[in-house]
Amino acid sequence: QVQLVESGGGLVQAGGSLRLSCTASRRTFSNYRMAWFRQAPGKEREFVAAVSRSGRTTYYADSVKGRFTISRDNAENTVYLQMNSLKPEDTAVYYCAAGTALSDYNNYVKYDYWGQGTQVTVSS
Repeated sequence: QVQLVESGGGLVQAGGSLRLSCTASRRTFSNYRMAWFRQAPGKEREFVAAVSRSGRTTYYADSVKGRFTISRDNAENTVYLQMNSLKPEDTAVYYCAAGTALSDYNNYVKYDYWGQGTQVTVSS
């Protein structure tokens, strides 16, 4: 069992930045591919970014490429999402996820553990 706790959400103006953090409870954190998903009201959960177990490979949704950066610190059992140039359409609850699957990094069913979510609101 892996427990994930997100932090760092909040209210920011368009063009601003936020940094989300997600800390895992297990010392085998490096065994898991990590990802961020988000869900806006009335919409389906969508993939945002993922990072490989080593941290060397990253993946991004087209909508956030060039603005968001995912990274991880395996020594601290933490994954980060640096969000810059935020837009109102980035408003959503952001979820951290952990999984052992090696394929389909953007498919939420491939992730086994989820955090409780953190709200990000971008005002125009």
